[in-house]
Amino acid sequence: MRPLWRRGIAASLAIGMDLALGDPPNRYHPVAWMGRAIGWAQARAPQEGRLMPFAYGAAIVGCGALAVGALGRALALVAGVAPGSLGLLLEAALLKSALGLRGLERAAHEIATALSAGDLPEARRLASWHLVSRDTSTLDEARVAAAAIESVAENTSDGILGPLLYYALGGLPGALAYRYVNTCDSMLGYRDAAREWLGKAPARLDDLLNLIPARLTAFLLTLAARLTGEDAAGARRIRQRDARTTASPNAGHPMSAMAGALGVELEKVGYYRLGAGQRPPRARDIARAIRLMRIATALGAAGLLLLGWASRRAEKRR
Repeated sequence: MRPLWRRGIAASLAIGMDLALGDPPNRYHPVAWMGRAIGWAQARAPQEGRLMPFAYGAAIVGCGALAVGALGRALALVAGVAPGSLGLLLEAALLKSALGLRGLERAAHEIATALSAGDLPEARRLASWHLVSRDTSTLDEARVAAAAIESVAENTSDGILGPLLYYALGGLPGALAYRYVNTCDSMLGYRDAAREWLGKAPARLDDLLNLIPARLTAFLLTLAARLTGEDAAGARRIRQRDARTTASPNAGHPMSAMAGALGVELEKVGYYRLGAGQRPPRARDIARAIRLMRIATALGAAGLLLLGWASRRAEKRR
């Protein structure tokens, strides 16, 4: 595995590549390949009882994460023997496949554009297509905007800072295995009749892996709010009050921090209200959320670079 300072450089390059190039078509995207493999396994899952679906779901997430981690290890070895900076660029390109910054930003921006143009049906369609699994057909403008802002906040953790954290801790195997578990949870971690027990192990493992990324994201969003003139005190206050009101032990942290920073109420009817009592969100608040996401990502990358620099100085002193 590369030294920490080189991982910091690779992570910064990966973010730059993602912003510049965006996601490749699904047929070339490693996360899409993960999704197809999970879907193939899901189609063959046992349906009766609890124990067999639970064990099968545990095998999907456990064996799949190990396989993806092993593949990440092999790819890292290939990048490690490449000459000079070519290897670093190759590793950054591989890490980029685990990030979702540009895609998330583009999807949220499209929803904001539709709302600004007064095209609520298109905004609903885009929200359902790109960002959320809930039924959007009856959502008003404020709740479509809220859905976009919630997704920006949550996916800053799941799709950007989480992979970067696990890359810092475990290199490419860590980042890719994390994204596999996250993808597994997003496909199987539901409480409907078909996935109640099948998705239980993926959901619990995803909860465990996201304990630190979700809280780190909330902290960095709060710091980003301070740097950009948003309401950092509100982010801390609403997070302290509302972070534990969501069913997920993690998602409430970045979402409530975002609600407080923007001074808006984020409601998923029948599930939670984050920032209750604040004004409803509007289209322009989505752009503010995107800016906070970008700054939080930059802060995360800068932190990794700083840790790498400190690590390299310590190595030179030995």
